[in-house]
Amino acid sequence: MDATMQMQGRMEAAMAARGGAPAGLEALDAALRAGNREQAKAAATEFEAFFLSQMMQPMFSGLSSEPPFGGGHAESTWRSLLVDEYGKMMAQNGGVGVADAVMRTMLAAQEA
Repeated sequence: MDATMQMQGRMEAAMAARGGAPAGLEALDAALRAGNREQAKAAATEFEAFFLSQMMQPMFSGLSSEPPFGGGHAESTWRSLLVDEYGKMMAQNGGVGVADAVMRTMLAAQEA
């Protein structure tokens, strides 16, 4: 068994343990199998946006706002949406390299 097959097996086992891959990763794999690089790049960017927003969620969870201008259930709901948008904007404007790393890994796995 070569290294690519081992890596793919480990990825599949990890995804099964988590209950499946994130939607962005599945879309990336499907796009690469179909040979569509533009669609694969978009899926990798979407995955990076998800990753970034998940990394930023704890950063904003400790913030509190005082009445009369803040607080309540609606603020926590809107804050999570805002953090998601921050992740999308960061990924679209270059991100931190997660999309590129995911693309390289998936391309290497497809070519092997």
